Amino acid sequence: MRLDRGPTASFKDFAARLMGRWMQYYLKKENRKMLILTATSGDTGSAIANAFYGLDNIEVVILYPTTEVTDRQRKQMTTLHKNISVISLDGKFDDCQALVKMAFSDHDLDHLGLSSANSINIGRLLPQAMYYIYAYSRLAQSENDEIVFSVPSGNFGDLMGGLIAKKMGLPVKKFVIATNSNDEVPKYFNEGFYKTIVPSINCISSAMNVGHPSNMARIISLYGGVMDEKGNIIKQPNLDLLKNDMFAVSVTEEETRKAIKMMYDKHKIIIEPHGAVGWNGLQKYYANVGNDGDLAVCLETAHPAKFPKEINEIIGIDPELPDSLKELDDKEEKMTRLKNNYSDFKKYLLNR
Repeated sequence: MRLDRGPTASFKDFAARLMGRWMQYYLKKENRKMLILTATSGDTGSAIANAFYGLDNIEVVILYPTTEVTDRQRKQMTTLHKNISVISLDGKFDDCQALVKMAFSDHDLDHLGLSSANSINIGRLLPQAMYYIYAYSRLAQSENDEIVFSVPSGNFGDLMGGLIAKKMGLPVKKFVIATNSNDEVPKYFNEGFYKTIVPSINCISSAMNVGHPSNMARIISLYGGVMDEKGNIIKQPNLDLLKNDMFAVSVTEEETRKAIKMMYDKHKIIIEPHGAVGWNGLQKYYANVGNDGDLAVCLETAHPAKFPKEINEIIGIDPELPDSLKELDDKEEKMTRLKNNYSDFKKYLLNR
């Protein structure tokens, strides 16, 4: 399922654009303004920046880890300006997310009208549930067909959208949770013990470099458990039911690269690192349970041209740029550099 055809060549465009227009509609109606804080490991920031760009009642501040996004991902955020401000943080994605969450609970900032556009906001998840349903409606041969979805997973918002669709009645046989080397969730499935990864591991599937997914608490809750903000499980969910619905697996960097090469050598199709993680995860699922001819869909979450260095090194091709990525190099970038320090971030927000 190619989810890379939106204005920033990312799966997050679909939900972000709908969410931005929802917010703008109600803010105008109520004559209010809002400041959106968003942490990104790559794709969220560019999608949110584009979706909220130019909306009159909304200002956006995006934080990204300085060394863990590609040049093109960064430029999609830093070249828009107007109501979009960007912070380059000396830290990891989890640090960016932690600062955003601290700001939300800081009453000194209540007057700023803060909200989020990350997948911690339910407004991001509801539209994402729709493309699972759409895919099934296009591919199923009968209403009795079940479907397997392989979902490259970092912060687990995309998976959560799928789980919502399943709860609404979509006949999903299994969700394959495919992570990169940040394997805290596959380990939890296999061992029953959840431990965050600090700091997160830097992989070429950069948008999935998350050591503690925000949506893990939602998933635990959906299956009857309770997880606190720091990742401690207060009450265990129904693990049997969790495993019945999902198959979690970690994919190495070598396996990711091999999947990209195999897909091109065999089918002349160029996939990017996140989609490659999903594809390899699907193969591992079938190696584990056997392939009985299920309808199966792997999600491709970004355009290969966002990762030119990796793609070129693996298959010797520089992917053709979609229109959404052209002319980025000629635009002026603007950003603020901050250290991983909440007091500095708070001062930045108060001085806006």
